[in-house]
Amino acid sequence: MTRTPPFGRFLTAMATPFGPDLEVDLDRAQELAVDLVKRGNDGLIICGTTGESPTLTRTEKLDLFKAVMDALDGSAPVIANVGNNDTADSVDFAKEAAALGVDGLMAVVPYYNKPPQEGLYQHFKAIANAVDIPIIMYNIPSRSVINMDTATTLRLANDVENILAVKEASGKLDQIADMAEFAPEGFVVYAGDDEITLPLMALGGYGVIATIGNLAPERLKEIIDYMAAGEVGQALAAHMRLQPLMKELFVTTNPIMLKAALRLTGFDIGGVRLPLVEATEAQIAGIEKVMKEVGVL
Repeated sequence: MTRTPPFGRFLTAMATPFGPDLEVDLDRAQELAVDLVKRGNDGLIICGTTGESPTLTRTEKLDLFKAVMDALDGSAPVIANVGNNDTADSVDFAKEAAALGVDGLMAVVPYYNKPPQEGLYQHFKAIANAVDIPIIMYNIPSRSVINMDTATTLRLANDVENILAVKEASGKLDQIADMAEFAPEGFVVYAGDDEITLPLMALGGYGVIATIGNLAPERLKEIIDYMAAGEVGQALAAHMRLQPLMKELFVTTNPIMLKAALRLTGFDIGGVRLPLVEATEAQIAGIEKVMKEVGVL
């Protein structure tokens, strides 16, 4: 495997469309995937947090991976989210997804069981050693309880050839800066929160794995392209124009507001599965107002 960043700067964690009875809508998923790539996404993460992975069965996830791959037909990379808090199960799932032909895998820091840093190292190493495709690690302490520290991330980046990126949602800019500065060649840091895309890239990060990329991909791509070109002033202006919507999408648990927002645009992808619940009337009114103010609606 060539040790270079295999994916683009702008990846989106795609939402999962559901039908009237909250069944996975594979046809709508294919429509959404094609639309997102046409509108500027470099690649898609399937069945991430935004894709409601905790309430999808393994069969549903595999069906989604296959459906999106078929729809995109090689036009953009498809990265399958396979990680959970059970290393053996994650390894098994990683093998199944890789056998389908996905372009890469994402795996989250194990949640709930709170492993020590050595456990994190062994967990990600086991997943990566089970396959021969690129791995993106996902550090999100707000959901996983623990933070994967810089030393552990860089140890994995140096020791494991096919671990090529981390999605950083720790909110720790000092940690992000150290990762970007000391990472080996070919290992990159993605923003895990839309709002930190600009500061992360200013600190040497590579790009973003986004939520708002489902809704306003052209606008987020503008920020990324400006930053990549070193036009920081232009990027900051574009960021400030979009930032109110970035914030409004997270007034309650993601992807509740994202699905409400997509419905307002006329691209309805259904509701959310319990224990998530639909947005309130007040929340819908709030995001509709912000969408109009920022020019997305």
